[in-house]
Amino acid sequence: MKYAVDAMKMKRIDSYTTDTLNIPAMELMERAANKLVEVMQQRITTKDRILAVCGPGNNGGDGVAAARILHLQGYPVAILLVGEETKYSDQMKAQLDMVKNLGVTFENSNKLSEYNIVIDALFGVGLSKPVKGIFEEIITRINECQNIVYAVDIPSGISADDGRKLNTAIIADETITFGHNKIGLLLYPGADYCGRITVADIGFPEEATEQAKPDTFYYEAEDINRIPKRNNYSHKGTYGKVLIIAGSNGMAGAAALSARAAYRSGAGLVKILSASCNRVIIQSLLPEAIYAAYDEEGLDTDEKQQRLLADIAWATAIVIGPGLGLSHTSYEVLNTVMRRATVPVIVDADAITLLAQRLEEHSETAILNTMDWTNRMERLSELLPDNTILTPHLMELSRLAGLPISDITNNLIDTARKCSYNNKLIYVVKDARSIVADSNRYYINVSGNHGMATGGSGDVLTGMIAALAAQGMEPYEAACLGVYIHGMAGDEAAKDKSTYSMMASDIVSSIEKVLISLDSEE
Repeated sequence: MKYAVDAMKMKRIDSYTTDTLNIPAMELMERAANKLVEVMQQRITTKDRILAVCGPGNNGGDGVAAARILHLQGYPVAILLVGEETKYSDQMKAQLDMVKNLGVTFENSNKLSEYNIVIDALFGVGLSKPVKGIFEEIITRINECQNIVYAVDIPSGISADDGRKLNTAIIADETITFGHNKIGLLLYPGADYCGRITVADIGFPEEATEQAKPDTFYYEAEDINRIPKRNNYSHKGTYGKVLIIAGSNGMAGAAALSARAAYRSGAGLVKILSASCNRVIIQSLLPEAIYAAYDEEGLDTDEKQQRLLADIAWATAIVIGPGLGLSHTSYEVLNTVMRRATVPVIVDADAITLLAQRLEEHSETAILNTMDWTNRMERLSELLPDNTILTPHLMELSRLAGLPISDITNNLIDTARKCSYNNKLIYVVKDARSIVADSNRYYINVSGNHGMATGGSGDVLTGMIAALAAQGMEPYEAACLGVYIHGMAGDEAAKDKSTYSMMASDIVSSIEKVLISLDSEE
């Protein structure tokens, strides 16, 4: 697990390091410049022509320091200063004083095209307003020249807080960011501008990070070891019982995909509760699963209810929603689960739409039209058991929250935070970079690819999360790890099928490729 921070938290870490722990700011700048040079030296040669494009702040100071180090090591390097001299930071002034007597060339913007390597040191993580004037012109020219660009800390013009492009932004080939990854480098569109990311350790003490209280994180490959270990002395009941309530007429595949994914993710037993018309299809697709119908003919309402309650009591994790439909029967099943479940519940797809409809139907229209949407989400939390995991895509979240999709996409992580604020629900907001949020933790998923934008991919995810929860993982961590392994499986599927050709079933088949390493470590 690695932390990702926004501009405010990074500033706290920096300030605590210099002001409280008395590590000189210039020492940190020198370390940052040296790390930047180390990364560059993996690709550059003394035949390259390097231009450090530096703004007036400390980010510009990093660029000037890197230019000095490269110059002293024999690389052809020049500096382009952008911005008013009266706005230079103290560290920027100190760095300029060091290079002026070394013979480093200072260029003007007309010479940009003569350099094939650019160090982008215009703006750091503190940028919060649109880029205008000479800075906009320089960024446009750098992008047009198609130089190889190394961004210092963050591509200039990208918000460190949420990845938004602030009018215009540098398109970098590599970004060397310091201390911790930045949220804006992980979320789109920022993720499209940063190229390869190197998170460079420049010596921020752990104490400085802890006092900033970072709450946003992402996983790396070794984090799949968080999955519960299997024991030699065990049986199928040891690894949990997943109940998947899914599938209406014509939607048997959603139930089968979710159930197969649950089995592939380690669940010991999976029971599918579906429409009776799906019996033959589901039992043919997945003979390993137990099958039952929620609309069994010949049973009265009380008998159906008792069977449903028995199924709920049997399970150690429940999925409800994939392909379930929006019928009255579906709603009644969902209502029973909401009232009686005492194990982790994963609410997806049609079940989310049913919840949105319930919010509309059982609330006063005048109140809904005037209430803050976060209060609406608090009202939703009153309908669901604590630690329920909701897995909406953007359209489903729009229905739940009563927000335009554009408002969600423009404020993805902030929306996830507000959804989970002051309640005990877990939100998996599905997007190109999915966010998993509860009341005080925010996970950003960095695995996966655009080939996963295919029908059934979400059904696979619900089964995976349920399997991890059924095996005993805390629901929030099951959601985070399920999303991460889902993306890793998608990456494996893309290797075999290509992002154009892969289907949801290919993601299921690739789960074993991700998890097989766990067997070799036992």
